[in-house]
Amino acid sequence: MSDPIDDVLNDVDPDGDAGGGGGRRRTIVGVLVGVGVAAVIALLVVGLVNRGVGDRIDDALAAGERPDAPSVTLPLLVGHPDLGPEGTEVSLAQFEGQPVVVNFWASWCVPCRTEAPVLEGIWQDYKDRGVVVLGIDTQDLTDNAREFVDEVGMTYPTVRDGTDGTERDFEVTGVPETFLVDSDGRIALHFLGPVDDPAQITTALEQVL
Repeated sequence: MSDPIDDVLNDVDPDGDAGGGGGRRRTIVGVLVGVGVAAVIALLVVGLVNRGVGDRIDDALAAGERPDAPSVTLPLLVGHPDLGPEGTEVSLAQFEGQPVVVNFWASWCVPCRTEAPVLEGIWQDYKDRGVVVLGIDTQDLTDNAREFVDEVGMTYPTVRDGTDGTERDFEVTGVPETFLVDSDGRIALHFLGPVDDPAQITTALEQVL
C-alpha cells in the first residue's frame, strides 16, 4: 500500500516553480503542515466525542440504583416474525413488563461476531419466559449489517441506529456493550465488552424474572 504523503510528494514538479528546489521544498513543507493540522483536528474531534459520553447510568448502578432506560424507537434492520417486516418501528416501551437484553453491535466489530452465538443462546433459552433480546446495530453500513445477521444466524430482533443517537443516550463508549433492562423499564446491568459466557448476563437476568 502506498503512503499518501509519498503520493503527494511524487506529484510535485521539481521544475514547476521559479525557485527550483526552493519552490519544491516550500511545497513539501506546506503539505506536511497540512497533514499535521488534519491530524490535530481529528484528535480534537475524538476528544470531544469521548468527553460527551456521560456516566449517569454507571454511577447509578454503582450506587445500587436502577436508572430508567432511555427511550428507544428504531426501525427493524431485518424483518422479524413477531414484530413485522424490515423497517417496522420498534420501541423499547412496547416490551413493558418483559426483561430486555439490549446489545449494541456493528458488523465490523470482531468481538461482536464472537459474542453473537452466546446472545442467540440466551434468546433461545429465555424467550419462552418472556425475555427479549434486542440488538441495536450502530456505527455501521446497512448492507454490511444485514450480511452480518445472516452470517451469524441471528434470530432475535435487531434494529438499526442510523444516527447513533440511541448509542449516545445509553452512554455507550464502544461496541459491543450490553444492558439488561428490567420489566419496569429500568437498567439493572451494564456489561462492557463481548459476552463470552451466558452467565455474565443470565445471573442478573434470573434476578429480574
